[in-house]
Amino acid sequence: MPLNRRSFLGTALVGIGASLIPSAGAIAKHPSLVPPRLMEKALAAMTKHRADILHADIIAIADFGAASSKERFHLVNLVSGQTTSMLVAHGKGSDPSHTGWLHSFSNAPGSNASSQGSFLTGQHYVGKHGQSRRLLGLDPENNLALDRAIVIHAASYVSDDMIKSYSKIGRSQGCFAVSEDNIRRVLDQLGPGRLVFADKA
Repeated sequence: MPLNRRSFLGTALVGIGASLIPSAGAIAKHPSLVPPRLMEKALAAMTKHRADILHADIIAIADFGAASSKERFHLVNLVSGQTTSMLVAHGKGSDPSHTGWLHSFSNAPGSNASSQGSFLTGQHYVGKHGQSRRLLGLDPENNLALDRAIVIHAASYVSDDMIKSYSKIGRSQGCFAVSEDNIRRVLDQLGPGRLVFADKA
């Protein structure tokens, strides 16, 4: 990893590689909104980046092939097989006409777009959007995420009220913005050293 892992994760480096990565069969017993092909991609990404992942119990999957009005950010417990799904925004640069659909990914600084690929969760901090968590891009398609300040945070434009009024939610500057009601749950379940995977099925 190109930067000090300890400083990024903000936690002791104990147990790396000790967690076994469950197979798709571990989640097959429970209904999920995650498209099977996207789940396969996410599990493959977890295997690919297993040396960087501290905890393989929970993975977050952003299904950017779905409309922003859908609950497309999935917290998948790979031990119990249960999935919690919620709204998440995509970047303005990925949907310049604000259609509610992500049209393209970008890793470019200043693009305000969402990036695809694997992200490692890092330190919790309090910033301009309140409670947030840093992300490190693990793939060539998102390796500038830390420099671009792509993080997980809450936003008022991610809500059911926005969907009722506009049939879609607002857009971020490339961050994974969730609702203010869900941010605490997301940050608690996605502690340092876990995988966030974003793509289309």
